[in-house]
Amino acid sequence: MAQLNAILTHSFLSTAPSTHARDQLVVHHRFCKANPSSFKEFYKKNKNKLMSPRTCFGAASKHQVINAVLYQDVEKSETKKVDGLRGKLNKVVLAYSGGLDTSVVVPWLRENYGCDVVCFTADLGQGASELEGLEEKAKASGASQLVVKDLKEEFVRDYVFPCLRAGAVYERKYLLGTAIARPVIAKAMVDIAKEVGADAVSHGCTGKGNDQVRFELSFFALNPKLNVVAPWREWDISGREDAIEYAKKHNVPVPVTKKSIYSRDRNLWHITHEGDVLEDPANEPKKDMYMLTADPEDAPNQPEYVEVGFESGIPVSVNGKRLSPGNLVAELNEIGGRHGIGRVDLVEDRIVGLKSRGVYETPGGTILFTAARDLETLTLDRETLQLKDSLALKYAELVYAGRWFDPLRESMDAFMENISKTTTGSVYLKLYKGSVSVRGRKSPYSLYREDISSFESGEIYNHADAVGFIRLYGLPLKIRAMMEQGI
Repeated sequence: MAQLNAILTHSFLSTAPSTHARDQLVVHHRFCKANPSSFKEFYKKNKNKLMSPRTCFGAASKHQVINAVLYQDVEKSETKKVDGLRGKLNKVVLAYSGGLDTSVVVPWLRENYGCDVVCFTADLGQGASELEGLEEKAKASGASQLVVKDLKEEFVRDYVFPCLRAGAVYERKYLLGTAIARPVIAKAMVDIAKEVGADAVSHGCTGKGNDQVRFELSFFALNPKLNVVAPWREWDISGREDAIEYAKKHNVPVPVTKKSIYSRDRNLWHITHEGDVLEDPANEPKKDMYMLTADPEDAPNQPEYVEVGFESGIPVSVNGKRLSPGNLVAELNEIGGRHGIGRVDLVEDRIVGLKSRGVYETPGGTILFTAARDLETLTLDRETLQLKDSLALKYAELVYAGRWFDPLRESMDAFMENISKTTTGSVYLKLYKGSVSVRGRKSPYSLYREDISSFESGEIYNHADAVGFIRLYGLPLKIRAMMEQGI
């Protein structure tokens, strides 16, 4: 508005205009701002109107009018923000993998929300190859920075092992490898958002999957003030070809690696396979699909024995060697993998209501679950064990549904921790061609007493005591039979 500045230089009044005057001048100002070269023409055409008492300017001079226009211009320039196509955000933390989908999300966020994008990648043991060159990819896509955190130990210690202690298995087979990983990633994203001053978080989950629920419920629980952006529920990109075209349009380098025919998610606890032939539940998985486990038919012909040590329901050692949580799982993954342990083919019910088919490999986890459940037969009484098993089903459902930070899950975990205080000891297992079986167990807190359990009579247990017990325990059955038979 060079013309306005020149005129104001000669103005001898600086009084701010009345509210009514400013409201009317907004229209004139917008015209002038959009067409600065036409200001003189506009002023000539509207001079009389601007000076007319009918405009309710009262005794305001033309200098006051011009000053009002400039006043409005200054005010708007101080608060001006460049909005995206869908709104305005300051900074967004994006869960980033470096693949095509999340690479495209970066420029999409910038274009649609006019925001700075900070990419975040959690190292959960998915493998070094998946972490290579991520920073270059992220910045080439338009991100301001990439944050990578090694969360392997935290993941296993604070998320995997509590699930193991609780005996949480979803729909009889699934050891919750992907479900457990999402809250640890979400928590890290919330922490980073606070560190970098972000007002939003984003993920690349589809509108059909479980992970969108898991991420967003965690965000809600940890920081409800954060905005959540889910591009797959907003954009017009419907497939890989659309994503490639969008990437080219925005000069985003498209990953050149060969796209797998399977959709996979991998971390230190497991790997999952979905898609391709697996979409038909009747199809047998292909042999070359598996990545962590040997084909049981090709596994060693000699069995291998392994001993796992526990303290208060948490595994602490393998074959007498104490290991950190992450290293312990990695060690058992290697041992179990070469014997083909931990393959599961499951048709499961997703949170959103549809069924899906997935094939999971969880070698170390399968060994640990087998050992943990067996050790509890020594250390827990019947009533406690039955209640624990019933609660484990609910615990697994909460974790699967993304409610890790739900007070109910946390309260149930406190119960699991308390009853597992005596679940200390070791379990001896045999691994052979895809199977894992218990060969022995021991605990200093064992409720098994050989002197009592023996068939020989003793002071604590008298065989004759069973007579009265059986009569009372069977009394309801006896009374029912008498009624039915008219006795």
